[in-house]
Amino acid sequence: MKTYLWIGLGGALGALTRTGIGELISHESGFPIATFLVNMIGTFLLCFLGSGVLRKISVAKHIQDAMTTGFLGSFTTFSALSMETVLLFETGQSVMGVLYVGLSIVGGIIVGLLGFQCSQKKVAV
Repeated sequence: MKTYLWIGLGGALGALTRTGIGELISHESGFPIATFLVNMIGTFLLCFLGSGVLRKISVAKHIQDAMTTGFLGSFTTFSALSMETVLLFETGQSVMGVLYVGLSIVGGIIVGLLGFQCSQKKVAV
């Protein structure tokens, strides 16, 4: 039960952080930059932390779950990416929609690989 509470707390904090970033970053360009940046940062962190870094530095399992499943799971958002893409297409910005999806997929893979590679370096405690 304790793990679920920690995941819930992490999830609430991740959602609040994502919302705060979304409010700070302008959408004037038409490109959903806030969601894109949040997803890239979250992907990097999830790959970095989820590949064993948290175990290497002896973080308790319920805290690991709070950080990865909770915080990063709610911080990043596939549903917002999907909705924003549909809105771009619905408003006649098809090129921007395709660009957004393409950059999100390719960018996510690149930052994921970077996160994983960074995690493989020796972690000093």
